[in-house]
Amino acid sequence: MLNFPIKSNRIISNHFLELGLNDFKSAAEYIQFLPYKRNSVKENELCVFKDLGGTCSTKHSLLKNLAIENHFSQLKLMLGIFMMNENNTPKMTEVLKKYGLRELPEAHNYLKYKNEIFDFTRKNFSPENFINDLIEEIEIQPSQITDFKVAYHRNFLINYLKDNPNIPYSLEDFWKIREKCIFVLQQ
Repeated sequence: MLNFPIKSNRIISNHFLELGLNDFKSAAEYIQFLPYKRNSVKENELCVFKDLGGTCSTKHSLLKNLAIENHFSQLKLMLGIFMMNENNTPKMTEVLKKYGLRELPEAHNYLKYKNEIFDFTRKNFSPENFINDLIEEIEIQPSQITDFKVAYHRNFLINYLKDNPNIPYSLEDFWKIREKCIFVLQQ
C-alpha cells in the first residue's frame, strides 16, 4: 500500500500534522472525504484546506506536494483523458442526453505509484470509475494543474471534434457542455 510518514516541517505537512494526520494514508483518506468542488484560488497550494474541498486537480496536486515535502519521489501526479459517459459518471446522463452525446472526453488528475493508480477525488470513487475508458495519460507537476491542464484538454478536444465530424458543436459549445457536466458533479 502507498504510505509514508509525514515528517517534514514544511507548510503542507504542517497542515496535515495539525489535523492529527501523521502519514500519507490518513492524509489521503481525509482529502478523499472532503467534498468535490471547485476551489476559489486553484493556484494556492493550500486551497483544499481553505475551501474544505477540491477537485481532482487540487486534491491530487496537494497530495503530490505532500510527497515532495517528505522526499517521497516515487509518487507521480498524472493527467489522463478518459471518455466520460453514463456508465462511469452516472450523474452526467441527463446532460449528455440533452445534447445528444454518448460520451465526452474529460481531463482527470490522479496519482500513480509503481504503476498502480490511486484516486482520492471523492468518497466512493476509485480508478475503476474511469480506468476502462482512459485514452491517454501523461505525468505532470503540481504547477501544471491550471493553464497547462486546460490547454492540454482543449487541444485534445480540438482533435476529437475533427475526428468526429458528426458532433455538431464548436469547441466553445462543447466546452460549455463539459462545464455543465462538471457543475452537476458538484451537486
